[in-house]
Amino acid sequence: MAEIVLSHRAALAGVATGRFGAAFDSSRSLTLTALPEGHVLHLLAAPGAVPHAGAITAAGGGTLRAYAPGQWFVVGDERLTASQKAEIAGRLAGVADVVDTSHGRVRMALSGAAVERVLAKGTAVDLAPSAFPVGRSATTLVGHISVQITRTGEQSFELMVLRGFAESLWDELIGMAREFGVEAVGPA
Repeated sequence: MAEIVLSHRAALAGVATGRFGAAFDSSRSLTLTALPEGHVLHLLAAPGAVPHAGAITAAGGGTLRAYAPGQWFVVGDERLTASQKAEIAGRLAGVADVVDTSHGRVRMALSGAAVERVLAKGTAVDLAPSAFPVGRSATTLVGHISVQITRTGEQSFELMVLRGFAESLWDELIGMAREFGVEAVGPA
């Protein structure tokens, strides 16, 4: 029987990179960056149960982000070993079930002074810092694509999307940011 060799291809490997739109001006332009395909764990908990972030970070699991009632994502830049995932699942036993969705979700970052104005073109979520502070997450649509948006800094957001929609979202974000100028940085 022939041996099948699987090779990993980054979801954003073939995307457009470089500068697009208005002349680049660091005071108003944006940067779109492909983030490492590290890990995305989906936590499913009983109603009212909340996973303790300390249990996750102690196991090297990354950042806990709200997704839906009784559901969270744990995201990070590093790939987790089977033993690290088992440790996280063990720490959350009786509180939440852990499903590894790392292979199916892609993360990208959008940052710059006009980031809220650009994202407002595609979503109805109020992204003003008073309504959407650093650390807040929301699952919404950007155009027709389902995206989880997380504010990671004063002028920066992380967008997580199903792998099959990653290139489309990338292109959509470049289009929405052209009036301000955008530098797109693909995967390392």
